[in-house]
Order: sequence, then C-alpha cells, then structure tokens
Amino acid sequence: MIIPFNLAPIIVPVFIVIGFLFLSLRIVPEYQRLVVFFLGRFQIVKKPGLRIVVPGIQQAVRVDLRVITMDVPSQDVISRDNVTVRVNAVLYFRVVDPEKAIIQVENYLNATSQLSQTTLRSVLGQHELDEMLAEREKMNADLQEIIDKQSDAWGIKVTNVEIKHVDLNENMVRAIAKQAEAERERRAKVIHAEGELQASEKLLAAAEVISKNPQALQLRYLQTLNDISNENATTLVFPLPMDLIHAFGMKSGGSS
Repeated sequence: MIIPFNLAPIIVPVFIVIGFLFLSLRIVPEYQRLVVFFLGRFQIVKKPGLRIVVPGIQQAVRVDLRVITMDVPSQDVISRDNVTVRVNAVLYFRVVDPEKAIIQVENYLNATSQLSQTTLRSVLGQHELDEMLAEREKMNADLQEIIDKQSDAWGIKVTNVEIKHVDLNENMVRAIAKQAEAERERRAKVIHAEGELQASEKLLAAAEVISKNPQALQLRYLQTLNDISNENATTLVFPLPMDLIHAFGMKSGGSS
C-alpha cells in the first residue's frame, strides 16, 4: 500500500502507538496474578483480565496461585533409637501473597523444597522407628505446622504434607518380622491362659451347684453313660458313684 506523502506524518505515529499498545497488553488468567514493578520498585499486584504493562518502564512477573504438588526427595534419617531409614514425602502448598513470594525470596519453589527436606530430617530424627511406622498422621501434622510457619514469611501456605515411604534395610525387616511373630505368640498364650481361667471359674461354679443339688450329680452321671455308649470303643469304662463305693465299703467293714 502506498501512503500519500501528506498523510505519512499522521499514519506512522498511529502505527507506532498501536504497536506500543500491542506490546503493552497482558492477558492474566484467573489462577494467576501479575506482580508489577515501576522502575525497579514494587507498584501493584494486578488481578486477572486484560492488563497493560508499559515496556521498558514497568516489569511484570507472573505468579501461579494454584496448589503445587512437590515431591520431596528421599532423605536418610537416623531415628532416635539409632536406626537408619530412607524417607520421602509429598508437599502440597500454594502462594497466598504474590508480593512476598517474589520480593522476600529469590525462588520460592526451590526455597520451599529445601525447607521441606531439612524439616523432614529434623522432625523424623526426633522419633523412634515404631513411631514412624505407626504414627504417620501425627508426624504429617507436625511437618505441616513447622513448614507452614517458616514459609509464611514468603507468602506461602502449606496445606498438607504426606509421608509416602519409610524404607528399611533387610536386617531391620527381618527383626521387625521376628518381633511381630513374638507378639502374636504372646497374644495367643495370653488368650489361652484367659480361656483356662474362665473355664476353671465355670467348673468351680458348676461344682458349687452340684454340691448343693445331689440330683444334678445323678443327671451328670447318666449323661456320661449316654456319651460313652455312643462311642465306638473296644474298652468300656463304667463309672461308679462315690456314694455307692462308700456304701460297699461300710458294709464289708461291718461284716468283718
């Protein structure tokens, strides 16, 4: 297109202004914020929408406000009872103050990762191995509280920390298996002893009932005879009541 010479002084500045506006436009999604600096000084945090950032005078840094999932690398931890284990975890956090996240720390992602690793070693080192294996929820809460408190100055909110794996060496796995087996045997013996105790109490109660009612002894005698007759045994044991034996003894003693 050929621009007339007399319109060139008007059209050229218009194109320059349009190009300048095109370079100044920023589209900010709903899940992001735009931290704007004016000549190196913090100016404003711009919300989602179509925003203008003047090139050369203003600088803008995008900050994502969505929850970030960070995998904490495996750490060698020495427990309070001197057992070495490898533990890894997963961290969930998000930026709640974009201004602090950009100004107060150089790289909030790297800083949060390093903080979570050191805190993981420090907190788990204060617990014994049994606590690591049985009380994960408590340790997760302790880790979340400590990391969240220290990262608050960076404008970061830690929503959750989960311990994923506690890896043991083969010797410790065998030792724990033996301990579990011994615990099961102990419980079996205790249950057996409790059963014997309850059975003895019931037998004592039955003996007291029979001693007060001699007819009950006769009924028990007849039931025993019925049980013996139903068995296919070559040898038959015929029980005699003690009072009958005592009567024979008294008779033979009198005749002699």
